[in-house]
Formats: sequence, structure tokens, C-alpha cells
Amino acid sequence: MQYRTMKDGTEVSILGYGCMRFTASAGRINLEKAEKEIMLAIENGVNYFDTAYIYNGSEDALGTILERNHCREKVQIATKLPYYLLKNAASVEKLFQEQLKRLRTDYIDYYLMHMLFDVEVWNRLKSIGIEEWIAEKKKTGVIRHIGFSFHGDTNTFKALIDAYDWDFCQIQYNYLDEHTQAGRAGLLYAAEKNIPVIIMEPLRGGKLVDGLPDDAKKAIANYPLKRTAAQWAFHWLWDQPQVTCVLSGMNSTQMITENIASADEAGIGTFTKADHHLIDILRQKINQHLKVGCTGCGYCMPCPHGVDIPTAFRCYNQTATQKKFSTILEYAQVTSLKKDSSAMTQCTKCGACEKHCPQHIEIRKELQNAKKTLQPFYIRVLLKLVGKLVKREST
Repeated sequence: MQYRTMKDGTEVSILGYGCMRFTASAGRINLEKAEKEIMLAIENGVNYFDTAYIYNGSEDALGTILERNHCREKVQIATKLPYYLLKNAASVEKLFQEQLKRLRTDYIDYYLMHMLFDVEVWNRLKSIGIEEWIAEKKKTGVIRHIGFSFHGDTNTFKALIDAYDWDFCQIQYNYLDEHTQAGRAGLLYAAEKNIPVIIMEPLRGGKLVDGLPDDAKKAIANYPLKRTAAQWAFHWLWDQPQVTCVLSGMNSTQMITENIASADEAGIGTFTKADHHLIDILRQKINQHLKVGCTGCGYCMPCPHGVDIPTAFRCYNQTATQKKFSTILEYAQVTSLKKDSSAMTQCTKCGACEKHCPQHIEIRKELQNAKKTLQPFYIRVLLKLVGKLVKREST
């Protein structure tokens, strides 16, 4: 495993473990599976583990696994403060203590203001005493490094970088988002200020792997240097010296093994002119097919009316690269035909989802577009008939 250096000389693995996508069923994390995967990563040198208060069960799972295996000191834990749930300094302390309890630790290595998107939000936090609270925690060593995670535009990112003496930051960055969100300009700005940058969404929620159109997959297959789609995305990031650590939401031993192998062979400045040209081709072909820029992060959830928004957009984008009717059937199976439907037809256009979308997607508008594709009139009629038959059978 290779490592890059933080401001204080601490070394973090260039591959970080994103703990948002542990395997779960019925809302419960498969702890035994997650334990096997986490320990495999640790044994191979991964030392940066990223979780958050709002990742359902994630902090508790990570804390339990590290405690069981007596390896807390081998890793660096990053977790996040959901400031949007807080009203005053007392509530900050209460929530932080809950996080320490969940994680079964008495200190946090990397603590982030979660999804900070505006300087005014930071100013509001300052007004309730967040700077004093951070200073006290850092003085006692309960928090080792302070930072923020960001979804937004480049200028806002730069303003936030300048608003406080941060130890690090975290941005969405990949070859498709090179010039959107904080983008390369934001990455370089942070580096100029000597602020290490952690990368999230390197595969854009899997779209740079499973969601690639056939012509992009063909370009990769025909390239002389044989790498998977994921390896190309990771190597593009690790080629850049301003990138400190790249998070991957790993949830299989195969994924972990492959990503570790990629991290072992990565290097700064190893991308050739031809390699960059391949990335340009991939970017062009993806943009030709993409219908909506959803990464599947889930920040728009839960919908107050039960709509599964990420699944709707995943299937909507899927129709551009896969057989449309099979995708329509898949969408019906995973939403409309469930006991508790999560279909788009339940959307009331309340707009609650749009307040939390890091990609600033016009969700209400795009759901209507997706509904026309995935739930045309004849499908809605068919689903009603199926629903009546099922109801009749159960009585």
C-alpha cells in the first residue's frame, strides 16, 4: 500500500475505505461480512475509514469490528457532524458523544462538517460556538484533524477553504466531474493552501463502471494497456499529486483485492498522453448517453412519500445503455410490485428531496421525465391490473 502525507506528517493510505455501502438486508448491516472485508483491507495496509452519523448503522458496525479485533490504533477514523440536525453547542456535544459511543473510541482522527455547502452555513455554526468547541476538542486530543465535506460549485468551495484554518477537506471528484462541483480548480486551490484533499465518488456511484455505455466499454477493451473501468478511474485520480486519499465504498472481497492491487501499482505522473486521450474518449461517450447526473448517494432520502429516488434515476439512466423494456420490468419489480410501493407515481412534487441533493438535480422535473420512460401509460394500467389480481388472490 502507498501512503500520502497530511499537514501534520500523518500518513494515510491512498485507498480509503468508504463505509456507506456495507452490505445490508432489511435495513441491517451484515456484520460478519463487513468484518471479513474490513479486516482484509486493514491487513493489506488500508488505514483510512470514512463513515458518518447519518449512514444507517455504519458507525456502530465499524466501531464493533475494530473493538472485536483490537485494531483501533491501526486505523484512522473519519466521521462527520450533521450540523443540519443541530440547533446549539449543547446539541453538538451530545451528538459527538453519541458518535464516540457508537465507534467505541475516545477520539476521532478526522472530523468533518458534513456536506458543508455555503459560507453562510459555516457562519451560522460559528454563531453557536463551533470554533470554540473545535478548539477545545483539538486541544484535548479528542479530535485530531478538522475538515469538511463539500458538494457545490468551485467558487463556494474556495470561499469555504478561506473561511477557516482547515486540516483537510473532502470533495466529489472523478474524470466525469473534472470541471464540475469543486473540480480540478478547487483541488488545485486547496493544494496551494496546503490542505490535503480526500476524494469521494471516484466512480460516480458506480456509473463509471457498471453504468458505462457499450461504446465506452469497447474503448477500454481495445486499449493496449489492459485495465478495468474502475482501475482507469482510480489511476486517473492517483496520478495527481494533489489527491491525498481516494475513498471506495467496498463491499466485496474481490473489490477490495482489486482496489488494493491498483493502489499498489499507482503512481504520480504515470499517465501518458495516450492514457489521457482515452479518458477524454470515455468522458465524451458517457456524456452522450447520460440522462440525469445522479450518483446514487442517497442524500435525497428518505422521501416523505416513499419514493425510491436513487433507484428511479439509476433505472432511467440504464435505459440509455440497456434494453429499455427489461429495465422497465426491473423498475416495476423493485418499486411498484413491492408490498410497500416506492414508485415515482407517489411523488407529490413537495421538493423536500431537492434541498439535500449534492448534485443540485431538479429532482421533481427529472422524476417526471423518468416516469414517462419507466412508467408509461400502458405499464401503469398493467400494474393496476396486477395489483387487483394480487389483492383478489390474498382475500
